[in-house]
Amino acid sequence: MKIAVPVDDKRLESGICPSFGRTPYFLIFNTDTNEACFLDNSAAASQGGAGIKAAQAIVDAEVNTLLTPRCGENAEEVLSKAEVLIYKTISGTAQQNIDAYRAEQLLPLNEFHKGFHGHEK
Repeated sequence: MKIAVPVDDKRLESGICPSFGRTPYFLIFNTDTNEACFLDNSAAASQGGAGIKAAQAIVDAEVNTLLTPRCGENAEEVLSKAEVLIYKTISGTAQQNIDAYRAEQLLPLNEFHKGFHGHEK
């Protein structure tokens, strides 16, 4: 199974990026092999629709689960149609969140915002 996490840096000890659509990178962690790789988020520089584009990149990477602090409604719709499960991150590093997910300590993310439309900062 593949888990995606929006991160600030290309390392397992990175903090979680608070913006799903504008994150610089996604950590893609394979729970079957314990291998991690990083996906550059080309949607981060988008004029608009960053969340939707980031969600499609997650789907294209064949991710099963997303761990994120928040997510917009449009991105959630893309992820939901692809049957990607979404869980709310906790304070800590990407590795700590992956460990918490594997220990079934994360809750499903069930509140989705309308989107920031270029005003998220």
